[in-house]
Amino acid sequence: MITEPNQLFALLASVLALLFYLSTLDYLKGFFKFLPPVIWAYFLPMFLTAGGITPLQSTVYDWMGDYLLPFSLFLLMLTVDLPAIMKLGRKAITMMLAGTLGIVIGGPIAFLIFKSFLPPDAWKGFATLSGSWIGGTANMLAIQASVGAPDSIVGPIIVVDTVVGYGWMGVLIFLSAFQVRFDKWVGADNSAIEQANARLQEMDTTRRPTQLNDLVYMLGLGLGGTVIAKVLGNLLPVLGNPTIISHTTWSILIVVTIGLSLSFTPLRKLERAGASKMGFLALFLLLTSIGAKADLRALWEVPIYMAAGAVWITIHIGILIIVAKLMKAPLFFVATGSMANIGGAASAPIVASVYHPAMAPVGLLMGVSGYFLGIYAAIGCAWILGQLAM
Repeated sequence: MITEPNQLFALLASVLALLFYLSTLDYLKGFFKFLPPVIWAYFLPMFLTAGGITPLQSTVYDWMGDYLLPFSLFLLMLTVDLPAIMKLGRKAITMMLAGTLGIVIGGPIAFLIFKSFLPPDAWKGFATLSGSWIGGTANMLAIQASVGAPDSIVGPIIVVDTVVGYGWMGVLIFLSAFQVRFDKWVGADNSAIEQANARLQEMDTTRRPTQLNDLVYMLGLGLGGTVIAKVLGNLLPVLGNPTIISHTTWSILIVVTIGLSLSFTPLRKLERAGASKMGFLALFLLLTSIGAKADLRALWEVPIYMAAGAVWITIHIGILIIVAKLMKAPLFFVATGSMANIGGAASAPIVASVYHPAMAPVGLLMGVSGYFLGIYAAIGCAWILGQLAM
């Protein structure tokens, strides 16, 4: 068993590197298209622990959880272009918010239906999944830390997130062939899509090679923001019964708010050098440590969680369809708004490009908006779930 901290961290980093290398091989691209490296970044370390290669507990895991999560969130928030997101138009933003509402409402309803079949702390697992389904992996890990979800329930949640989430993505891609019928049924006006496409031409999408000073700025700002948020978070009171706003929650909210505030300054230009990519690197490294802490036996509880996830996403879909009918929103905005929540910035552009190839940036911007929206909305969902669990 590898227990020495430096060796353990190196092993996890090597596992992540190997996964991303394998995903570039031509004969494996199809496999990783449906099961991307980020999923295996969780499961492969879990198998290593089950096989006795890595420990179930380590100070390395604790350090990664304390620092890599706020560090990644800071850089991801720093790169958000809020003015560009607001330019997407009323229907696009409304459909994304409707999708968020469906997650916030659907989670507690699904929890009440299956509550008697689940362990006492299952509400924390539902809260964790709400974070993933309002913005993606970053928010999932943030909410897990916020409510103190035990690692034993993260395994089933990851499975539900993958199977139900990617299953719904497949359905949305299939439905792209019926968007003309859907748009006719709701009486959609597609001029909003044309306007959004025109606005995209005004957005700054320039990229440049990463320089050494860029990396220094990212590292210094990210770690500085992390430490400041942790110090301030420890000074603020714990709120809720059961606890919803912990010291960790305060730290996350503070680092997210600092990052968003700085996104209105010239520091946001660090995205041209790949600041968000460094944020995702820290996030995926953290995911390997969470996988290493997971108990493989928890996967036996997957069927119940899977059924709850199916009910949950059905409510999400229902609300989207109702709002689309009222707003006369085209299926493009329905699909992209849904995937901006369920899949985040990684999946929303893919779905958007299937409907309209030139509109992938719209999916990206809607997905990115889930990063900052998801933190606050998922905390609200977690509070509701905590009250229902009492």
